[in-house]
Amino acid sequence: MPSPHPPAAVFAMNPVHLPELFPPHLLARLGELVEIDSTLVVQDFTDPAAQAALAGAEVLVTGWGCPHIGAEALAAAPRLRTVLHAAGSVRGLIGEEVWQRGLTVSNAVLANALPVAEYTIAAILLAGKDAFGLRERFRAEYVLPASTEYAHVGNFGRRVGVIGASRVGRRVLELLRPFDFSLSLYDPYVDETEAAALGAVPLSLEELLRNSDIVSLHAPDIPQTYRMLDRKRLALIRDGGVLINTSRGALVDPEALTDELVAGRLGAVLDVTEPEPLPAVSPLYRLPNVFLTPHIAGSLGNELERLGRTVVDELTRLASGLQLAHTVRQADLTTSA
Repeated sequence: MPSPHPPAAVFAMNPVHLPELFPPHLLARLGELVEIDSTLVVQDFTDPAAQAALAGAEVLVTGWGCPHIGAEALAAAPRLRTVLHAAGSVRGLIGEEVWQRGLTVSNAVLANALPVAEYTIAAILLAGKDAFGLRERFRAEYVLPASTEYAHVGNFGRRVGVIGASRVGRRVLELLRPFDFSLSLYDPYVDETEAAALGAVPLSLEELLRNSDIVSLHAPDIPQTYRMLDRKRLALIRDGGVLINTSRGALVDPEALTDELVAGRLGAVLDVTEPEPLPAVSPLYRLPNVFLTPHIAGSLGNELERLGRTVVDELTRLASGLQLAHTVRQADLTTSA
C-alpha cells in the first residue's frame, strides 16, 4: 500500500545541474511526491548540513557530480532505501555497500539513450551521402561535382553494422527500420532470434567489420571491450568505410585509428575520443574525412529535462506502491554501462 506520508528525499549532484534536470514545473511535481529541500544539493556527504538531511532520507536523487555512495554515505543515511539517478550509468557511483544493504537503484540510461541514438541516425544518413567529405571539397573548390562523381554516394542498400545491442544500439536499430539499409549486429549476448527481432543479421565482430559500409559503435566501456577495435580489426573495414563512435574512446585503439584516418582509407564521425579532448596537435581536427564533435550526443540543453522526468515517473510509481521501471541490478553492471 502507498505510504500516507511522502518520503524524505535529498538531492546529491553538482548544483548547476538541478535546474536543468528539474525545471520549475517538474520540481513542483517532485515536491508533491517527496519532502525535499531544493536549496540543499549535496556534494559532500561529510558536510554537517548534508548529514542532518541524510539522517531522515529514504530517497537519494542523484545526478552528475554526486559523490561516491559507499559506507560513509550509508552510515549517514540509515533510513535510505532508494537511489534514483537522473543520469546514465551508475557504475562509478554505487559502492558495494549499497548492494549489500539491499537498496533499490534506478537510472535514466534509457532516457539518455534517445538523443545518442538520434545523433547516430543523423550521422549514418549523412555519412551515407558522403555529406562530410563533399562539404569539405565544396568549401575548397567552390564547384559542384560532376554527376559521375556521385557513384559512391547514397543510402539505398547501405550496409550498416551495429556493435552492441545496448539501449542505444537497440534504439538505433529501431530508428533505422524505416530506411532501406542492410543491418547487421554484433553482440555476444544476443542470439539469432533476438537479433532478427531487432531487424538485424547477427554476425561475428570480424564478419560485421568486413561486411559494413558504416560501423556504429555502441558497446559498453568495460574491461572486455577495451581496444576491441584494434589495428587488426580496423583494417578489416572496407576502403572508404566510416566508423561512428558515440560510446567511449577506450573501445578503439587511438593510434591505429589515427593512422587509418590520416591515410584517408577510412572516414569517421567521432563524438568521443581517447584522450578527451584530443590534444591541439592531433591531425583529426583538420582531416577532411573526420567529423569531430565535443561529446554532445548524450542529453544536453532541453534534453536534460527528460532525465528529470524519469526520476519523477519513478517516484510516482513508488508512491503508488509499484516497482521501479528502470531498476539497476548489480549483475547488470558486468555487461552494461
